[in-house]
Amino acid sequence: MKIALIGATGNIGAAVLNELLQRGHQVTALVRSAGRLAAHERLAETTADVLDSAQVAGAVAGHDAVVSAYNPGWQVPDLYDQYLRGSQAILAGIKLAGLKRVLVVGGGGSLYVAPGVQLVDTPEFAAHMPPFVIPGARAARDLLTALRTETTLDWTFLSPPAGPLEGSQRTGQFRIGGEEVLMAGAVPADISKADLAVAIVDEIETPRHVRGRFTVAY
Repeated sequence: MKIALIGATGNIGAAVLNELLQRGHQVTALVRSAGRLAAHERLAETTADVLDSAQVAGAVAGHDAVVSAYNPGWQVPDLYDQYLRGSQAILAGIKLAGLKRVLVVGGGGSLYVAPGVQLVDTPEFAAHMPPFVIPGARAARDLLTALRTETTLDWTFLSPPAGPLEGSQRTGQFRIGGEEVLMAGAVPADISKADLAVAIVDEIETPRHVRGRFTVAY
């Protein structure tokens, strides 16, 4: 497949890029500035401002699918607004290009810990997360809410597990969940970035959660 990847230089995006290339896909990475990625015969870099939907459209046109691991940066002072603005521009650009399939890597904060209670709204989340993460988690939750009304795109929203993304092992073995936090006993389960990338590329190759959200964890 020919995949457009947004966020290829980030922690999750870099793992997704590696997984896509290992599986033989052709990847176009949308980057702010060229030259940050290692050269590969099936990798092309194109500079694009993801806040500009027209630039996004030009960069993703002709691809089979888009994977967006967009994050404006945890330390930006207006993270909530920047995240939503960039995400909305990306989705608008995909529509302008006439594409249908997009997988958005969102946050785990929107997963439910009890009926009607999302993780991001719990005292435990506020106590254990750095303060600068919370606006991003809320923005990702609001993006998912908006996506649930989307009828043009064949979207999928992946929430990483509530546990840490630790280790580099690639096992290809993990649990798949839906709307709730996956637990490992009394604590949230985790997963490696490599196996999270496996789940992302699996969903691109064989869609099982079109117009829905899923999560994964060990």
